[in-house]
Amino acid sequence: MATPLEMPKLGNTVEDCLLARWNKRVGDTVNEGELVAEIETDKATFELTSPVAGTLLATFFQAGDLVAVFTNICVIGAPGESVAPFQPQASPAPPTERPPSEPPPSRADQAAVSHQPAPPVRTAPLQQGFYSPRAKRFAARHGFRPEHVAGSGPRGRVLEDDLKRLYYASPRPTSLAKHLLDSGFEPREEAVGRLRATDLGPPPEKMSHIRERVARRLRESLAVTAQFTMNASANATGLLALRARIKARGETPGLPDINLNEMVMFCAVKALALMPEVNVGFAEGKIYRHADVNIGFACDTPRGLLVPVVKQAGTLSLADLAVRVKALTRQALDGAISPDDLAGGTFTVSNLGVYGIESFSPILNPPQVAILGVNSIDLKAVRRDGAIVFVEHIGLSLTCDHQVIDGAPGARFLKVCREQIENVEAIAGLEI
Repeated sequence: MATPLEMPKLGNTVEDCLLARWNKRVGDTVNEGELVAEIETDKATFELTSPVAGTLLATFFQAGDLVAVFTNICVIGAPGESVAPFQPQASPAPPTERPPSEPPPSRADQAAVSHQPAPPVRTAPLQQGFYSPRAKRFAARHGFRPEHVAGSGPRGRVLEDDLKRLYYASPRPTSLAKHLLDSGFEPREEAVGRLRATDLGPPPEKMSHIRERVARRLRESLAVTAQFTMNASANATGLLALRARIKARGETPGLPDINLNEMVMFCAVKALALMPEVNVGFAEGKIYRHADVNIGFACDTPRGLLVPVVKQAGTLSLADLAVRVKALTRQALDGAISPDDLAGGTFTVSNLGVYGIESFSPILNPPQVAILGVNSIDLKAVRRDGAIVFVEHIGLSLTCDHQVIDGAPGARFLKVCREQIENVEAIAGLEI
């Protein structure tokens, strides 16, 4: 019996997915559980496997198509079985007739249209009917087929002189250059005269679907928010001491290998509980206050930047938070994270300190109104008891949306974050 394979709904917020790749072709034998296709959401790539064994009878979409969830994308069954019952319904074409509510044009309107000046002659596309016989011969003899050429003849007809002017003004590729151009290479800069292979660069890399979504959202973030960034630092002595004790003890059932970033995230959660006015969303001129702290963290993956979200982080201990962060990180790196685990964040932490970055301006993830950047740990000169001593400090960069958070409230929140970090040994609740 023929069995359809449909586009799954991979999260509450997912309405369609990109069909990234077919791993089987029509006519191929498919085993139960075997990979048939790969699909992408905004953030991650997933595998579609066959629920039955059989033959791939038909595919209804091509790689690169955006397909609505719960739509059949292919059919698997025995050769000769009909696939017609599983064919997706095509969207109805838009009506070509005038809507009943729209009145027919009046005679005055028709007269006004008839007296409008004729549109200017447009550039003629490459069609045999627009070419004079001599122009056709010139194009065939020189293998010159431009996409557009302005015709100077009657009614825009392309003459031989039109092609000659364009031909001798255009770069003419060598045979090798022409072969490279046909394979996707592009000129490095605008060339005149003879176009050689050395004038060409390799084909440009096409952005992935995920990278395109990330780029668009970052542009939108800068367009709809009034972002400003403040920088500060916190004494990292307690962070480093706690981290050293955790490493010395090693992992146990009640104590995972908690890293510095997870400690800072825990401190940020505590700061948000003390200053809930930062744990808000802003959309369409309205401020939405959140009852829970859903903290996201920037995660660098082979597919691009992802931001997994730990839900209800305010209810978790430091150890529980670390376990959850590690699990989400593994799923993100493997491309198996659920879209629901990438949505619903109320605040984000982005750590570039591991790369030695001393200060940066993290970009907001709307509708969130604040994001905390974590920088490197460096020695800082501090006056203590009349003497100058050097103490390790961790850099913090807070970006806020000035539409909701002014400079003073943002600075107060950054101060509270600093205090939590400097007292992390006391608030961690770990017995080591």
